[in-house]
Amino acid sequence: MKKKVLAVLLVMVMVIGMFTGCGGGGNADSDLPRIGIIQMMEHDSLNTIYENILVGLEAEGFKDGETVTIDYQNGQNDMTVMKTIVQRFVADGCDVIIAIATPAAQAALSETSEIPIIFAAVTDPVDAAIVDSMEVPGGNVTGTSDAISPEDIMNLAKEITPDFKTIGALYSAGEDNSASVIADLKAYADANGLTVIESTVTNTSEVQQAAQYLADKVDIVFSPIDNTVASAMAVATDVLYGAGIPFYVSADSMVNDGGLATYGIDYTVLGQETGAMAAAVLGGEDTATMPVKTMDDMSIYVNTNTADLLGITIPDSVMEKAIVLGE
Repeated sequence: MKKKVLAVLLVMVMVIGMFTGCGGGGNADSDLPRIGIIQMMEHDSLNTIYENILVGLEAEGFKDGETVTIDYQNGQNDMTVMKTIVQRFVADGCDVIIAIATPAAQAALSETSEIPIIFAAVTDPVDAAIVDSMEVPGGNVTGTSDAISPEDIMNLAKEITPDFKTIGALYSAGEDNSASVIADLKAYADANGLTVIESTVTNTSEVQQAAQYLADKVDIVFSPIDNTVASAMAVATDVLYGAGIPFYVSADSMVNDGGLATYGIDYTVLGQETGAMAAAVLGGEDTATMPVKTMDDMSIYVNTNTADLLGITIPDSVMEKAIVLGE
C-alpha cells in the first residue's frame, strides 16, 4: 500500500513539474536553453513585438519546444506583478530574460544583475537608467530602442495640417521614456514659436478625461510611444475626433488603431532584431559590450479613414511615400 501511495506521489510531482519552471507552457526540457519573456501589457505594438521576437529567435535556430524553452508572461501593467514574474524567472534559472517595454526592463534589472536581459522598445534606455550608454551598455542588459523624433512627426503634421499653433501632449506621467520625448517636443515648440499644453494620465481610465481637457484648448494632439495611451486609443480618438482635433501618434499600431499619422519605425523589424540579439547572447555574446540597436528604417504611416472622418485631405507629397493603415 505504501509503495502505491509513493508511486502516485511521484507521478503527481512529475505532472506538476511539467507545468512549472521557465517553460511554463508544458514544453520544458532541462537540457534546452530557457528564455523568460515578460511583456509589460497587452496592446497591438507590444503584441507585434512579441510575435516577431519568436520569428527572430527561430531564424537563428531557437524554436520553442524544440531547441529552446520559452515562458511568456503578461505583466498586466503592474510593477509588482512584473517583479514577481521576474523573480520566478530567476528562481527557475532562465538563461536569458527578454523584457518588452521600459517598465518590464526596469523590473527585470531590479531583480537580477546576473542573467542577461534583452529589452525591446525602450525609447531612451540611458535616460531610464537601464544602460550606461547606447554604445557600451556596461552590464547584463542591452536590447532595441524604438526612439522616434517628435520633430519629424511635427514636420509631417505641418504637411498635413499646416496651420496649428498649439500642440496637446497626451501621455503617461509614469513612463520615463514618454517624459523624455515630450521634453524634445517642448524644445521643438520653443524653437518654432509653438505652444505645448500637457495632459498626463497614470492609467487607462484617465485617458478620456485627459483628452477632454485638451479638446477645446489645442489645434492638434501628439502622443509619444506611450503604452497607457496606446492601450486606450479608442477612448482618446472618440473624444478628440468628436471635437475635430487631429491626433498624431508615434507608432504604426497607434495609427492602425485610429491615429491620423506618424513617422516611425516598423515594430515587426524591431521584434525580429530583439529575437536575434537574444539568440546572439545564447550563443555567447556579452550584453555589456553589445550596443543597443536603434531602428534606421523609418516610414510615414497614415490612416485614411481617420483623415476622411476629420475632413482632411492628405497631400500627395505625403501619400506617395506613406504606408496606409486602418483600411
